[in-house]
Amino acid sequence: MIDQIFIGLFGVTAIYLANHPLERVRRWGCISGLCAQPFWFWTTAMHGQWVIFGLSIFYTLGWLRGVRTYWLRRPA
Repeated sequence: MIDQIFIGLFGVTAIYLANHPLERVRRWGCISGLCAQPFWFWTTAMHGQWVIFGLSIFYTLGWLRGVRTYWLRRPA
């Protein structure tokens, strides 16, 4: 139950932030999305939902791309 609360909280926040018009706010979307991923991995592993577990790996890679784009890139 706790995992579902955190998945919902971080997931909705990630979507909201990732679509914000200001880049200084938008950059936090990937951080929130990454915060949800351990809960996705935990709940899918505990319930044997291996396809969703695999998809979670790809979501994690997508959020990491956001970290690279917004947090690790060199300013132009």
